[in-house]
Amino acid sequence: MTPPALSAEEIRDVNTRYHDVAANHYDSKWGIDFGDVGGEQVRAKVRKALGSGAPERFERTLEIGAGTGYFTLNMLRAGMIGTATCSDISPGMLATLRANAKRLGLKVKTKAADAERLPFADGSFDLVLGHAVLHHIPNLDQALEEFARVLAPGGRIMFAGEPSRYGDMLAGVPKRAAGTVAPWWRRAVGARPAPPAEGGAPDAALEGVVDVHAFAPGELSRMARGAGFADVRVRGEELLANWFGWCNRTLEATADPRDVPWAWRQYAYRGYLLLQSVDRRMLESRLPAAMFYNLMLTATRP
Repeated sequence: MTPPALSAEEIRDVNTRYHDVAANHYDSKWGIDFGDVGGEQVRAKVRKALGSGAPERFERTLEIGAGTGYFTLNMLRAGMIGTATCSDISPGMLATLRANAKRLGLKVKTKAADAERLPFADGSFDLVLGHAVLHHIPNLDQALEEFARVLAPGGRIMFAGEPSRYGDMLAGVPKRAAGTVAPWWRRAVGARPAPPAEGGAPDAALEGVVDVHAFAPGELSRMARGAGFADVRVRGEELLANWFGWCNRTLEATADPRDVPWAWRQYAYRGYLLLQSVDRRMLESRLPAAMFYNLMLTATRP
């Protein structure tokens, strides 16, 4: 993944516009769930990231790039959070998050904010977390210093869903393969090609420039230590599930969504969950972190 030739300010602007446009259909596009399945996914990620010695509850949490609330709202539902604050550079995402929280009967504070300049006092939180956000931040070194500043002593960071450089290259294999067989797949399931979006698809047009980093595990560790964190740990997650998921998403993106059969959607969803379990139980403890598509970063503020 090569960073686009944009300034840091331009990258922030593009991320804001892209996520504002994507907010209304983001949950359906990525299969974000706030029921039992989504709750168990998030609990499993937290247990995996923080280990068995982690507190069962964090009283004050700040989510960076909270999007529509996948991590924080599921953690609130599970009783893992006392007071939740969610930040995002996109006001549109925060509006969708507030709507999700209201529907679920959950209380959460929201603040539109740049991760590199957080509008919170020193030592305000016990946990700073995020999912699939670090790779959008232009100056990640500065952002990590901000995370350390707003954490109380002994507080933790926990970030998941960050693309690994090698894993991102591997993910191109199923994408290319699915693109090749897409016409035959559409014929098999009886789906017409995807219609062009009215006026173009502004979120698709921006999608290629909002991701500005992919990480090597050692690089991510060094950056966290450079910001003053201790007990830094980086691990990988999702290999088979990632290949399966990207293949299916690539196929579905070529079809009119009204024509994709319910049976196919169930197969894709349940197959992804099954392979997540295989990755977790059989591969994640045995293979190098760099092989996986996603990386998890945890660390402690001394």
